[in-house]
Amino acid sequence: MMMSDLYGSMVFDDRAMAKRLPRETYRELRHCCENDLPLSLDTANVIANAMKDWAVEKGVTHFTHWFQPLTGITAEKHDSFIAPTNSGGVIMELSGKELIKGEPDASSFPSGGLRSTFEARGYTAWDPTSYAFIKDGILCIPTAFCSYNGDALDKKTPLLRSMEALNRQGLRLLHLFGRKTERLNMTVGPEQEYFLIEQSVFEKRKDLFYTGRTLFGARPPKGQELDDHYFGAIKPKVVKFMKELDEELWKVGILAKTKHNEVAPGQHEFAPIYTTVNVASDQNQLTMEIMKKVAAKHGMTCLLHEKPFDGVNGSGKHNNWSLCTNFGHNLFEPGKSPQDNAQFLLIVAAVIAAVDEHQDLLRISVASAGNDHRLGANEAPPAIVSMYLGDEITGILQAIADGREYSRRAKCDVKIGVHVLPKFAMDSADRNRTSPFAFTGNKFEFRMPGSSQSIASVNFVLNTIMAEQFQKFADELEKADDFNACITNIIKRVMHEHGKIIFNGNNYSEEWVEEAKRRGLLNLPSTIDALPLLTSPKNIELFTSQGVFTEAELRSRQEIYIENYCRMLHIEAMTMIDMAKMEIIPAAINYKGDVAKAAKNAAAIHLPADDECEIVKDLAALIHNARQGVQTLEKAVEKAHKLGDNRLGGECYRDEVIPAMAALRKTCDEMELNVAKSYWPMPTYGDVLFSVH
Repeated sequence: MMMSDLYGSMVFDDRAMAKRLPRETYRELRHCCENDLPLSLDTANVIANAMKDWAVEKGVTHFTHWFQPLTGITAEKHDSFIAPTNSGGVIMELSGKELIKGEPDASSFPSGGLRSTFEARGYTAWDPTSYAFIKDGILCIPTAFCSYNGDALDKKTPLLRSMEALNRQGLRLLHLFGRKTERLNMTVGPEQEYFLIEQSVFEKRKDLFYTGRTLFGARPPKGQELDDHYFGAIKPKVVKFMKELDEELWKVGILAKTKHNEVAPGQHEFAPIYTTVNVASDQNQLTMEIMKKVAAKHGMTCLLHEKPFDGVNGSGKHNNWSLCTNFGHNLFEPGKSPQDNAQFLLIVAAVIAAVDEHQDLLRISVASAGNDHRLGANEAPPAIVSMYLGDEITGILQAIADGREYSRRAKCDVKIGVHVLPKFAMDSADRNRTSPFAFTGNKFEFRMPGSSQSIASVNFVLNTIMAEQFQKFADELEKADDFNACITNIIKRVMHEHGKIIFNGNNYSEEWVEEAKRRGLLNLPSTIDALPLLTSPKNIELFTSQGVFTEAELRSRQEIYIENYCRMLHIEAMTMIDMAKMEIIPAAINYKGDVAKAAKNAAAIHLPADDECEIVKDLAALIHNARQGVQTLEKAVEKAHKLGDNRLGGECYRDEVIPAMAALRKTCDEMELNVAKSYWPMPTYGDVLFSVH
């Protein structure tokens, strides 16, 4: 199949709609999507019938309202197109009412108190801005999910609300600059990191199966020290996986663009082309699902946990975020002379103020038990939020703040010392891979999100905090007598009050941690440190004033996220206890017993057995320590569990359970290095990380 025929072949996209819908129906749909207007039922009926005919021609018999509840994954309930006829037969139909609204049970999804078990009714509402697609022979209709009372129970609804808020306030600001912009679009390109391991070794590790990460495992002799895996030649089996992954993603309209080996053994990265943020969010959820399915077809398991292996790089999801007008102008494009681009500098000032004022929300947006292991682990940004602008833009803004002219750095060409290679113009900013929030030329790259997380949370926070700043700036500029002087004053104020958030250096260094403390920046190392701040008066005011959350919706999410943190750590701790008691300690006892027998047999024939006795002695000590470690962990888990899946329970998991898990792991990992491999009950790190050939 030609690429032009393959791409989007399973998507009811603009090409399909323009071909199958009456011209007036198609125009009304586009008009409603571009202006946030509801569709009439008559129009929905026409679209639904055309969508059904398109799907049936491709062998589809069922449809589903595909949504993103607060479980972190997607959900779907399949209904057939079949409807009875008066003659006893059946017809295939999809009504506009079925397209627009579904009624899944809302009582069994996380609701944070917004729904009770006996209050089951929930609604899914079609999002016409995100194309319907076919997956596994099912027509999937992207939808929002809310309760009977209209409370948002999903990731999509607040994202759509935040897009409207930022569009509303952004247009106010742009119109003051004389822009005829009709709509402001938020675009995102999420880079997705992941590990591939053989299915056979995955199935032999209970920790990977239950939690997605290894809870035990001594480091192998070779890891990522030589940096030989990064951008290295891709193994044939992985090449086949990537080829099929590309094809499957292209079928559903996902613009898979870049793929390569990442730093750690067995680690890889995929990156799509940018698209509108709500579409990008849907597509990233679909991408993660397809990655797992394609990996399984090739005898592998795709690991999306943020830190599946201790001692090697974890996996993130870099959220490349930018703002564009409906005419295609990127608001983060500095132009040839950024010091003369008042609009660009004002918008960057808005980002600076937003990031500084809402460090807590940006940290919360990436908070999870899994990501806590990755952040600050010297391969990912620390839990301290800061932003990188590069020397030139920082210098321009600082010059404005100081009331002086900017002495522009002389532009130069970069020469790379090989005559056959071309010279190229030096960028105005280097790339800072250590920064949590880095300006990279025409976008901001937020590097803190974890690989398994939905990008919806990150982006509704970014959109909302920017909407607030745009509103403040527009309010001030609309009242100004001197527009340009007002811009200058805003930039000066932002740099004086919020310039502390800018850091262009090495975020991995210990010196930065101390410097950030001196600057007064937040350091929230764990999820349970961050989540209580979600419902601070400042954050409630932000989200309610911008129409993104009600206070009840915000409090419900706080409850859900804390509950999830506690439950995830409980599962991990119970898995550790089970593995230690049922697998690791018995294996060490068996090996100790056999070594003791060897020592006894040697002594019986008057051979020296000092070494065997030393091994037995060392193992006995390790076994004793492991048993003690298990008992300590059991007591800590019992205490945390009694406190409940709440803030107190979460703090107990942080302060007592996690340290007990770390202590037990240390003992068991040392035990692994002292027990013969043939006795060890599970594949080692070396077996797992280098399993794919």
